[in-house]
Amino acid sequence: MCDLQCEVLIIGAGPAGLAAARAAAESGKRIVVLDDNPRPGGQIWRDGPEVQLPAVATDYRQALNSLHNVTLLNATRVVAQYGGQQILYESAEGHGVITYRRLILCCGARELLLPFPGWTLPGVSGAGGLQAQIKNGLPIKGLRVAIAGSGPLLLAVASSVVKAGGEVVLLAEQAGFQRVMAFTCELWRWPTKFRQAFSLANRHYRTNSQVLAAEGKERIESVRVRQGKQIHTLACDRLACGFGLVANIELAMLLGCRIVNEAIAVDRLQQTSVKQVFAAGECTGIGGSELALVEGAIAGYAATENKEKAQQQMEQRDRWQSFAMAVTQTFALNQALKSLATPDALLCRCEDVKQGQLSEYTDWANAKLGSRCGMGACQGKICATAVRHLYGWPLPKPRIPLTPVRAETLALLSQSKVE
Repeated sequence: MCDLQCEVLIIGAGPAGLAAARAAAESGKRIVVLDDNPRPGGQIWRDGPEVQLPAVATDYRQALNSLHNVTLLNATRVVAQYGGQQILYESAEGHGVITYRRLILCCGARELLLPFPGWTLPGVSGAGGLQAQIKNGLPIKGLRVAIAGSGPLLLAVASSVVKAGGEVVLLAEQAGFQRVMAFTCELWRWPTKFRQAFSLANRHYRTNSQVLAAEGKERIESVRVRQGKQIHTLACDRLACGFGLVANIELAMLLGCRIVNEAIAVDRLQQTSVKQVFAAGECTGIGGSELALVEGAIAGYAATENKEKAQQQMEQRDRWQSFAMAVTQTFALNQALKSLATPDALLCRCEDVKQGQLSEYTDWANAKLGSRCGMGACQGKICATAVRHLYGWPLPKPRIPLTPVRAETLALLSQSKVE
């Protein structure tokens, strides 16, 4: 067991967390960064054998390594709030308690996966999930890949597939043509995004297109898609679906932070409703790496009481927030996506709960009690977000431990409650 003390504890080492650490470290105070990935960078800057990181990611990594007052805990997970200003954590080496004066939540986001017939077949994955697997060395050369869902991430995934030697046979975007074109025509306001969009252009990109079903026996063999008013079936070896991102807010909910529109509510200094707790990046609203970087810097400066430097970043943050708003409006999910799941389609993969089994319930608590939906290994991280979109039920309150842990860690948590 290794207990630590610090002035600022940062949860998450994606762009927001790295920027927060870099800014907070200027104070000379002791900073601890905790992240569940083996290397810093989060999902967008995930490292691996098939990855060439962008220059900005390398710059932040090198800066973090050179800061002697920053301790980075990789492959480490938050278990629970342990005390008033303490976090219980666990890693492969053991567990411990971190005591902090200020906390910055940079917990990122995860994919929204919506159920449809065949979505649990081998070869079907999340769009971001496929991208992560490719970065980690998944062989995909010569495979036919269909990509469907919504948002700019689909283009990035398609680019990863092509670079790895795969063949993109379909890139189905659910948003309509007029909305996408209007968004594209506005990209001149953000030149880096304008250049990025055209570098990721793919000839198989189709708007107003929705996946209807993945088909196959042992694994996926084809995908059925609606394009406008027509329905097509395309042969493929893999299908990657992503319907946008949802903020990771479980720890914030546990700490009692105010949640607005399913994201952590913050003020101009990235401070939450809980004193001494700040938040930045995708957990405060989906906005991309550029916005996450500037929000992280503001949070890092504000948490170390350098308000002057924090305020210097706000104009840039406003600029990237306007881009995030444009993305949100353009790729808002069509209500028709709610009808993709048939009564026989699995909703909760952990407990084998079908969509039709939830029709008799009106809230999440009763659905869990009656069907065990959300009570498996992922504790509802996949199905609860889908249910929120399908039925409008709010996300359930998180339970501790926040992640599966070893018995000795659980015993320590139990002991803290007794004391």
